Amino acid sequence: MITISGTLSKGWMAKAVGVSFDRNYYFDPDRRYAIDCKCNEYTAAQFPGMRLFYSESNLGQIDYWDKSQIQIGGIQPNMILGMLLGADFVPRDSYDADITPGCLSGKDPDDLPAPESLLDHELVKLFDEQIRRVQNDSQKQLRPIPPFFWDISGRAAIHGTMTSAQKLLGETFFMDMMTKPQRCLEIMGWIGEAFIILCRHFSEIADLSITSVHVGECSSCMVSPELIEKFVVPVTSKIGEKLGPVRLHSCGPSTNHLEAFSKITNLHSLDLGGDTSIRKARQIFGKDVLISVAPLPGDMSNEKTEPIVSWAKSIFEENDGGNLEYIYHVEANYNIDTIRALTDFVKNLPDIKKTRPEHL
Repeated sequence: MITISGTLSKGWMAKAVGVSFDRNYYFDPDRRYAIDCKCNEYTAAQFPGMRLFYSESNLGQIDYWDKSQIQIGGIQPNMILGMLLGADFVPRDSYDADITPGCLSGKDPDDLPAPESLLDHELVKLFDEQIRRVQNDSQKQLRPIPPFFWDISGRAAIHGTMTSAQKLLGETFFMDMMTKPQRCLEIMGWIGEAFIILCRHFSEIADLSITSVHVGECSSCMVSPELIEKFVVPVTSKIGEKLGPVRLHSCGPSTNHLEAFSKITNLHSLDLGGDTSIRKARQIFGKDVLISVAPLPGDMSNEKTEPIVSWAKSIFEENDGGNLEYIYHVEANYNIDTIRALTDFVKNLPDIKKTRPEHL
């Protein structure tokens, strides 16, 4: 089966609708709900038939979103973990928020708190209280989507432990992986355990069973396959064993890392950058594994549509009949005509099943 879906970014929405993604957007569920609805009403009106909606890149799923859900603590996973460790939240009105960098810089594994103690943090208590308030509001009858989740599917979403370590400790972590490997393994293990505990906690509070887990190992293409196998595979396998089937995301060219990825226990789907060889991915993982693949930013921002269509054709040929999903995230400077051309290409493919996809 081959499908296509996409998301519009905060940058696009700020420019098109005039909304502001200030601090209150993230910490006031009612304000967030109003803005999210406004963004999706705009999207439905402007882009009918395109399977396009407003959400975080790679996280929300259009088949599992509806107007009855309200996002609680909808903040990028490693940013929530960073705030629990002392980082400050940095909102930006017209694009994605951030946190102050390096909150664990210079820390050793012995300096880290017990992962279970994170549940006593005031931020976790705030989100718990907001979830319960929505659950007890019989008039609005909205369903709370808790932190680390983005829709009603039950798919948890975390950053990979290496990517999170980079965020929390800084770029030197990549050097430390070679010079202080045991320290890095222990820190990544702690991050993985913290994510497991937090996902399970919010799953229980919101009464949303975990069905799978998206692991955004965005930094994976920055290190060698050998380092992926040594550092990323063990802790990601543990996450898969504890939380459920893994959807592994890797942003950049990941062809040389596919063999290492295949060693992850309970790996059920892949989310890959558009310059990864889908032919090699199919050779390693077979045709049944769902592969999501995103076009290159240069093709989406191009004034012409030929490059993105040519890329899509190449991906289709390399895929060789496998379970494939074209996905995209539209930033403010992208040419929407390229996305229309990509959508038309997928819709016109021969023998494409039109049934609703089952996402992991």
